[in-house]
Amino acid sequence: MHHLPPVGRSAEEILNELKNRKAQDTDSSGSRLWSLVYYHSPDLLDLAQKAYALYISENALNPIAFPSLRRMENEILSIVKSLLNAPSDAAGTLTSGGTESIFLALKAARDYARIQKPHLSTPEVIAPLSAHPAFDKAAHYLGLKIVHTPLTASGAADVAAMEASISERTILLVGSAPSYPHGVIDPIPAIAQLALKYNLLCHVDACVGGFILPFLERNGAALPPYDFRVEGVTSMSADLHKYGYTPKGASVVLYRDRQLRRYQFFVYGGWPGGIYASASFSGTRSAGAIAAAWAVLHYLGESGYKEAARLAWDTTQRIREAVHHIKGLRIIGEPQATLLAIGAEPPIDIYRIGDGLAQRGWFLDRQQNPPSLHLTVTAGHARVVERFIEDLRGVVSEESQYAKSSGWGRRLNRSLLRMGLAVLPERWVRSMARLLSRTAQSERPPRRTAALYGMMAALPKQGSVEKLVEDFLDKALDH
Repeated sequence: MHHLPPVGRSAEEILNELKNRKAQDTDSSGSRLWSLVYYHSPDLLDLAQKAYALYISENALNPIAFPSLRRMENEILSIVKSLLNAPSDAAGTLTSGGTESIFLALKAARDYARIQKPHLSTPEVIAPLSAHPAFDKAAHYLGLKIVHTPLTASGAADVAAMEASISERTILLVGSAPSYPHGVIDPIPAIAQLALKYNLLCHVDACVGGFILPFLERNGAALPPYDFRVEGVTSMSADLHKYGYTPKGASVVLYRDRQLRRYQFFVYGGWPGGIYASASFSGTRSAGAIAAAWAVLHYLGESGYKEAARLAWDTTQRIREAVHHIKGLRIIGEPQATLLAIGAEPPIDIYRIGDGLAQRGWFLDRQQNPPSLHLTVTAGHARVVERFIEDLRGVVSEESQYAKSSGWGRRLNRSLLRMGLAVLPERWVRSMARLLSRTAQSERPPRRTAALYGMMAALPKQGSVEKLVEDFLDKALDH
């Protein structure tokens, strides 16, 4: 239990403790993370910090009190509309992140459906398995049902399966540009045509792609259509704090017309404190995030974003080439942008590869179905890519030797694991629960997770995994 100090501490003492605590985290500016952080350069970071500090106390809830924030927000929205080729009467909102943008798009679709199909008790949204879990999260809160559809061999949405899933309860179709797990752009024109055919809304999640795909195109990359140029696309989401390289807390949701945006608003006129209205989910909004986003957009400009896209693209191709020549590794699906998933062929264990890279100071997300390591490649990774490839080769070589020397034992362990899960699942669940508890309460990022991910992936029921992760969150948020 923590209490307020009886007497306030000095600023110097507090800042020193913060620096010491931060030293335990993964370095966010060293380009050794392949997710979570989109680092560009120290100059841009310095500008963003100063712009944020100028507006650290302002509140974007009330645009009348702070007209400069309203002006910056409108200018940001106009820039994003131009990048995503939105029509002149398109409208949008600046949000705190991709999850909120997706939440608002689903909220607008739900409330629109209440007018069009008032008899529906549980409207349905059709989304490929690769769609971000923010759709499931929003549906959970909004009383919607997500109907997941399979992927093709390339990792793209299976349009035929999506059409087969459409029913009278369907209100919205979802596509990703690109999907986060494998970097594949879904066939947006085909999905949008389904929406037109069945009179449905169509949302394109470009949270990760909204500030990289337009500049890849301008650099000459041949990409399939993905934005408002596609007839039938009714809304899009795009994060500035990803490939826009702005500080966290900046995303945009756009609608093809202003009328559709109105369905995301909330207005309440019965409060004694006055009429309450908010365009987004959040009430109080960080003015610092808006000012920093505006500053970064104008600092980089089109030329800066094109150069950042070129660096990310060239680095991605370098990694793909290296993986192609490392025996036992493969790229999952057919990625079209700057996100990759690296898988492994037996007897290589890709999760052990991830652990080996973590021991060398690299942070990569672990994925499942199929097991893989995820990389979001940014401009900042250009300066460390050769070292990463060198370490990747070294780890795979070590793992290959380990697999050869202990192949029989590893096969036996896998067999026992399957048997144990079938006969004594609670034993394994308790074991993983203890491991998760220790991880949640650790003050340092974990270095070895292969055993944990291997057992989690082998659990027979998704509900068992979800229960364990709920326990992890509960422990991580212990007071």
